[in-house]
Amino acid sequence: NHPATKKLPETFKAQPNEWYRWERDLRKNPDIDILMSIDSTSFPLGTGPKAYEIWQSGYYPVVWSNKKFKMIYVNMGHNDMDYEHKYNKFTTSLSQTFDNETQTKMMIDGLLWLGKRRK
Repeated sequence: NHPATKKLPETFKAQPNEWYRWERDLRKNPDIDILMSIDSTSFPLGTGPKAYEIWQSGYYPVVWSNKKFKMIYVNMGHNDMDYEHKYNKFTTSLSQTFDNETQTKMMIDGLLWLGKRRK
């Protein structure tokens, strides 16, 4: 029930993003509170063009907080970019940042929580 995510639906479809995978399993760190992760029904996930860029399975946290600090990490909001192929002469973007109302709400609620003074 974190302030950044408590008003969100159980699941939602996020904009395409440049997702990151982590070498260490964040679930094994007792200080990490995972707030959002990729839903397993989303696989395969990715735009390629390289096969390793398309995730077939796994556990991928995308939003978390650290219980020792007032912080939130968000692995969203970065346009999905393909730097090798241009889709027109102006852009390589595959998505637009903040086009998703639910995703934007989570970011705003997270920022509002960060801005509140601790009691």
